[in-house]
Amino acid sequence: MMKQRIPLYIVILLLFSFLVSEVQGFPFSVPSIPHLDKATKAAQEVSKAQRPISDEEEYYIGRAVAAKILASYPLLENKALTAYVNLVGQTIALHSDTPQTYGGYHFAILDANEINAFACPGGTILVTKGMISATRNEEELAAVLAHEVAHIHNRDGIASIKSARWTEALTVIGTETARSYTPAQVSQLVRIFEGSVEDVFKTLVVNGYGRSQEYQADETAMRYLSRAGYNPGSLRDFLLVLLAQGTAASGGILNTHPGTAERIENCAHTIPSRKLDESTAMARSARFNTALRK
Repeated sequence: MMKQRIPLYIVILLLFSFLVSEVQGFPFSVPSIPHLDKATKAAQEVSKAQRPISDEEEYYIGRAVAAKILASYPLLENKALTAYVNLVGQTIALHSDTPQTYGGYHFAILDANEINAFACPGGTILVTKGMISATRNEEELAAVLAHEVAHIHNRDGIASIKSARWTEALTVIGTETARSYTPAQVSQLVRIFEGSVEDVFKTLVVNGYGRSQEYQADETAMRYLSRAGYNPGSLRDFLLVLLAQGTAASGGILNTHPGTAERIENCAHTIPSRKLDESTAMARSARFNTALRK
């Protein structure tokens, strides 16, 4: 039986991320105090074992998750439409509670007819051609993207990584510097990294988020829409369209524990008030129709 080769880019990204986290915040050496060395080292290891995933680590995990999704869904080769989706998405992101991430926000279109969207940790958002086609106007497209930006701000994807897996990683990181990892430790870290990516991938593509995560993402998305000058009720409008079309239980963005009807009801109670200027609405409609060639 052939041994499975571990992709080199995973090792490079993993070790680079961990090296940054080791060096960051320690620009100078601390004098050694012999009788305190053991206690200090123990305290440092406990502290590291309790720390959350850093922005840099989240970014690299998110990139690996995006690569895994792209292995199943090819990118749509449409520069004009991709630029338009990025225009709307970046507008929402700038009005979010996390306007900047370690690697920035990136929006791309998957060449698939199914209705789906994925928020990869760190800021990469992938939306299918089918999802874009299902929206009726720019307001509803903005609502879809706002929902995904909300998941990134709430760190819902990264939260799906099993705590025991992360504790194991920090135990290795806390005992050695990046330059002195043994081959066995490197292999262990790569296994943990791949497992973490798989945890997030399963949540995004297979299992979906839980009730509280979806309700919070919906409510957060409506706030972002209002701040960006979009109609916050467009999220509820889009969910109503999907419910009427019978696509509300198809999976992906809709593969959640709260049903679409429940999400619609929850949105109705939390929609911020926002009046849309008629001229702005007309301009957005024209831009939307041009981008989608409707």
